[in-house]
Amino acid sequence: MSAHFEERSGVVPCKTPWGSWYQTMEEVFIEVNVPHGTSAKEVKCHLGSRDVELRVKGEEIIKGKLCDTTVSDEATWTLEDKCLIRIVLMKTNREAGNCWSSLLEGEYCANAWVQDQMQRKLTLERFQREVGLIKLHLKDHGVCLKRCCYRLPLGCMPGF
Repeated sequence: MSAHFEERSGVVPCKTPWGSWYQTMEEVFIEVNVPHGTSAKEVKCHLGSRDVELRVKGEEIIKGKLCDTTVSDEATWTLEDKCLIRIVLMKTNREAGNCWSSLLEGEYCANAWVQDQMQRKLTLERFQREVGLIKLHLKDHGVCLKRCCYRLPLGCMPGF
């Protein structure tokens, strides 16, 4: 769901000295620019449920306690085109109201405008999911969505 939503709505990145990070309701994405020609053997990445550490060619890029908890078993990192490391963290709390204000506690904070845009995006994502669930519910109960859905009073819809 997240990948499809991102394609349609774009992302709200928080710029950092090493790249950027952004989020959806379910995930946090970290994109780190590394020197062209970097090999996976030169990357050391630890992804815990509350902490992250990334070293490239022995140099510490990111290290610290995450803003909130993540599912460490579902965390991944990839090296793309030998110049970009992409880290994907699965949020433990996947509510629209759980908008991270920073990547790490006290570090890589989103400014007020970026934070507002991130929150708006998560709210939009939640709304689009809820509308999709309502449409599925109506379709499962035989309600024609194209012709009559918007003409029925709420009390007439099955299950409402």
